[in-house]
Amino acid sequence: MKNKGIIYSVVFVLVILALVAGNLLLGTIDIPARAVGRILAGGTSEHASWNFIILESRLPQTVTALLCGASLAVSGLMLQTAFNNPLAGPSILGIDAGASLGVALVMLAGGGTLIQGAFAMSGFFTVIAGAFVGSMLIMGILLALSTVIRSNVMLLITGIMIGYVTSSAISLLNFFSTAEGVHSYMIWGMGNFGGVSRAQLPWFAAMCSAGLLIAVLLIKPLNALLLGTRYAENLGVNIRRTRNLLLIATGLLTAVTTAFCGPIAFLGLAVPHMARLLLGTSNHNSLMPVTLLIGAAVALLCNLLCILPATGGIIPLNAVTPVLGAPVILYVIINQRKIQYFN
Repeated sequence: MKNKGIIYSVVFVLVILALVAGNLLLGTIDIPARAVGRILAGGTSEHASWNFIILESRLPQTVTALLCGASLAVSGLMLQTAFNNPLAGPSILGIDAGASLGVALVMLAGGGTLIQGAFAMSGFFTVIAGAFVGSMLIMGILLALSTVIRSNVMLLITGIMIGYVTSSAISLLNFFSTAEGVHSYMIWGMGNFGGVSRAQLPWFAAMCSAGLLIAVLLIKPLNALLLGTRYAENLGVNIRRTRNLLLIATGLLTAVTTAFCGPIAFLGLAVPHMARLLLGTSNHNSLMPVTLLIGAAVALLCNLLCILPATGGIIPLNAVTPVLGAPVILYVIINQRKIQYFN
């Protein structure tokens, strides 16, 4: 099984490299491969606009898709294991709903500007700040409740209820908002990997890397949880600390990706199942890295499919992800009795 994990890891690394090349080479503007290579190597091209397109648009968008896909996939894997539920995902705890509420408050109630004293922020940075604050607020509430609610199932239900409450608040904001505000919010909600600029990319990468590092450190406790809570405690696993670290990791990863890229559907829910079906195991020693790589590959593929060089249009991200993710979830639901996930 370990060899199988290594083989799939190598395969998906090669797939990711091919998809990265595709994302850099393809787009609404046709740029020769030789010019792309020269620009990435630090040189210049005969067209100044090509340098801007590659360095300020395609490269940040490609790296963002890679990190976002890996982050959401790993978050889904951890939540499905922690709650022993194959249909758990990053959105199940209401964290991305908190991000959506933060964005709604900025776009629909605040007119796209946050003002505090003499300090004012406007534009896209305000949207990012609103989404991040909303996500982390919900995560803080969940962390506080986790000290009182010991049942994972009850905590799961609590997250769903929080999601319903935030969705209700967003509906009210939409109802009382202007047409322009509703349109802006709708565009953000469609999802887009192009929301991270080159200047913001180091911060985005650092926060995603921190969340992924915590996830990797939780591999052994997650494997213990597969055997049941009581058995894990007998093995010396601190259940409460593990759950808190898991909430911090998934909260951070979901908050960052949702803030910058919008609420992306199905990646966190479907990708862990793809990895399990390929490996035939729930051992996180091999499952975690393969899930991370598949998540990155699927996100890069979705980003590539959103680009239509022939027409110059860009398809919304959330119009593509359900097409890839929904069949996987349907297969899992239909064959759930045949598929042994958590053993």
